[in-house]
Amino acid sequence: MSQIQQGMALLIAAFHKYSGKEGDKHTLTKGELKDMLNTELSDILGKSGDQGALDKIFKDLDANADGTVDFQEYITLVACITMLCNEFFKKK
Repeated sequence: MSQIQQGMALLIAAFHKYSGKEGDKHTLTKGELKDMLNTELSDILGKSGDQGALDKIFKDLDANADGTVDFQEYITLVACITMLCNEFFKKK
């Protein structure tokens, strides 16, 4: 597999590692999202102990307001964080 294909496979696997623990296996609940952010992205985002901040992130991600984060909404989060990281490293 190419590096891009490997990256895509890793993003899919990471989503499904957390989805379905509390319900639908195709979406992330707020608790599953918090677990994922704290485990997978804490080096970038820090530990999310602030419930208000987590609520805001979840609300912003839940574009269709169904109370869960689906794969497309998750990919939006990953893409935005990736763009921010790229901007940070471009400035260095």
